Amino acid sequence: MFSFDGLVDGREHLAFGLGDWVGSLHRQHTDGPPLVRPHSECLTGDVFGSQRCDCGPQLREGVERIAAAGGFLLYLRQEGRGIGLYAKLDAYALQDAGLDTYEANVALGHGEDERDYTAAAQMLATLGAERVALLTNNPDKAEQLVQLGLTVTECVPTGVYLSPANAGYLAAKASRAARTPDLPFVR
Repeated sequence: MFSFDGLVDGREHLAFGLGDWVGSLHRQHTDGPPLVRPHSECLTGDVFGSQRCDCGPQLREGVERIAAAGGFLLYLRQEGRGIGLYAKLDAYALQDAGLDTYEANVALGHGEDERDYTAAAQMLATLGAERVALLTNNPDKAEQLVQLGLTVTECVPTGVYLSPANAGYLAAKASRAARTPDLPFVR
């Protein structure tokens, strides 16, 4: 586990080197880069098993797949798409009244998604990961990391963890992110 000090946002983010992460760094320019999942903290899903989202299952999948391939899980302290835990809980009440997760954030005076991956780019640079394969279904993560100077060789999709409790949440995510990232993938 790696902790960081002095990141751009001043938050306490963590990186977990899993599997042969050292070897993956040494091979990043020849045999393929480390597999990396930037995972945004979700106390309700990651810790308490909330079924309103798919965060917990994606975190568990990320740990397993990265451990097998070698790479890093970045645990980013940006709860509720960056709006914080208390605002996220307020957004839950609005979702119960019929808004989707994005609409609820906006109704509370926030952006649809306020996450910023600058700290993730800083973390990866510090770890020596210049080239990465991203374990994500979110093209915004890849786009931001490329704009911040990293080489993203590919986006490796995560599973879809559909349940009756999160069907609306996943539909909203799919409609907002239903586009292919406009990235200059380098193999």
